[in-house]
Amino acid sequence: MLHPLVGQPLTAPEAVDTAKVFKALGDPVRLRLLSLIAARGDGEVCVCELTGEFDVTAPTISFHLRVLRETGLVTSERRATWVYYRINRAMLDRLGAFFAAPALSVP
Repeated sequence: MLHPLVGQPLTAPEAVDTAKVFKALGDPVRLRLLSLIAARGDGEVCVCELTGEFDVTAPTISFHLRVLRETGLVTSERRATWVYYRINRAMLDRLGAFFAAPALSVP
């Protein structure tokens, strides 16, 4: 569980889990995939709509989507042959809270 960076230090396990999320976001293809999915708001997007947006193979897109899913950034649901992806709003909220810093009082 992510908590604000300012306030208390991360435990070793929290640092490992948080680093996995940032590593997932450190790849330009995954960052763009996340952006395309998030742009749908609370809607969903079919993998078939995502593959045409990139100059990489469909298996490569599937790999990147799996990484996003395993880190909890997106959720997925298979329907027949296609998989549909949604942004995990709770994870995005936690990421936002991680960087939220309380106002520092200036003496």
